[in-house]
Amino acid sequence: MGRAVEVTRTELSAGELRALAAKTGDGDVVRRLLAIALILEGHSRENAARLNGMDRQTLRDWVHRYNDEGVLGLSSRLSTGRPAALNEAQMEELRALVLAGPDPGRNKVIRWRCADLRDEIAARWSVTLHVRTVGKLLRRLGMTRLQPRPYHPKKDAAAQEEFKKILSLGSGRIASISRRQTDRNMVPRRGQGRTKGDNRIYLGSGRFASAGGTRHPP
Repeated sequence: MGRAVEVTRTELSAGELRALAAKTGDGDVVRRLLAIALILEGHSRENAARLNGMDRQTLRDWVHRYNDEGVLGLSSRLSTGRPAALNEAQMEELRALVLAGPDPGRNKVIRWRCADLRDEIAARWSVTLHVRTVGKLLRRLGMTRLQPRPYHPKKDAAAQEEFKKILSLGSGRIASISRRQTDRNMVPRRGQGRTKGDNRIYLGSGRFASAGGTRHPP
């Protein structure tokens, strides 16, 4: 059996600790109070721990907390969680960096990817992050991952506009040729009452010359 640990605080007796446990709503604190009450009554650490659903090492730690801080030390302490990868100032600098875009000469890219930002963060602040973590940081900043149209830094805007004008003129010319070709392919239709040799074309009420050259009156 384990040797009983020593409780150095004596302002509360075992009975007072039990009475306090009866008024406490936190089940974890109740078990710690009752275990310490058993220690004060002379029970071994193993027995006190077993009766209150904990191991001997855990009870030993709570006894030390009770000796240092009293009953308040038996309360569960909420973890603050893992610290943020970047502080607020770094996050604002990251926002400005993303909005400004990369330097093609130094970064060797023309648009940011999460992998590029990960490398930039490591170079600036010596913080190593996963690509998914970089995406989460961007979402915290209210930024959406987009796929813009590729943009070459040496493109000639004036040449592009000139090409658009030429392309527009070419499209109009092609349409005109297409219409003329359609008109050339039209053939006269023979209506009811017309003989096979009657190749006259009727437009409105007038009649025009046939293919043989004979003119017909309207």
